[in-house]
Amino acid sequence: MGRIRAGWALARTSWTVLRSDRSLAAFPVLAGIATILLAAAFGLPAVLLYDDEMTIPAIILAAIGIYAVTFAAVFFNVSLAAAAAQVLDGQDATVASGVAVARTRLGAVSGWAAMVASVNIVIRALQERTGPLGDLLLGGIAVAWGLVTFLAVPIIALEGTGPVETLKRSATIFRERWGEQVMGQVSIGAVVVLAAIIPAAVLVAIGVAVGSGVVLGVCIALAVVVVLIAAVASTALSQIFAVALYRFAVGQGSTGAFTEEELSSSVVPRRARGSI
Repeated sequence: MGRIRAGWALARTSWTVLRSDRSLAAFPVLAGIATILLAAAFGLPAVLLYDDEMTIPAIILAAIGIYAVTFAAVFFNVSLAAAAAQVLDGQDATVASGVAVARTRLGAVSGWAAMVASVNIVIRALQERTGPLGDLLLGGIAVAWGLVTFLAVPIIALEGTGPVETLKRSATIFRERWGEQVMGQVSIGAVVVLAAIIPAAVLVAIGVAVGSGVVLGVCIALAVVVVLIAAVASTALSQIFAVALYRFAVGQGSTGAFTEEELSSSVVPRRARGSI
């Protein structure tokens, strides 16, 4: 229970940082807009070129589209991590200041996006060709990949390393300093569920209970808005937490609103786990 309480404390602290500079929430919004536009730009032509089976032009367009969408997500996450680091250091962050850092990391962002897109494509392709057991196994691999690369974005934003070095750095930190970083992520996810799913469900229930098509439509629209806002907040909270955790894991101590106690409960050396 102590670990769970510590995880919730990390989520609350991340929320405090987000509230102190709400420009951090702009980055997930920009990433979402870019993703929709890029997916439409490449996905629709790919669908039009799709016949009874995938044609070469359709495959090429789909591959480019997947990479473009991944690049946009990585670029704006790196921008967010850079801006979060500025806020944690007591500076005033802006969208421009975060993007400026990401622009200096274009090579690293491009390489990491290529690696992430490739891994995701391979896992997805294998999942479509395996049975339930294989699908479960590959799902576990996907989760492990997500954990091992959890600190990749802060590493790119703050160190500017290339894709291979970024993977090595993130995996090394994960292996040597692994503790409860996933607990912080689970807590943030729980906050999002409580803050979004429940109100959204209530809104839809009200619309259904009233029975009016107009009221139901308005309630569903409001529920979608609530979920979207929560998704934006979740992304921002995750990156704020990741930046603080990265700094602590590499020996830079606590930063911003995060305390030494909070972060020490999140990163425990492997040799100490046996004594817990």
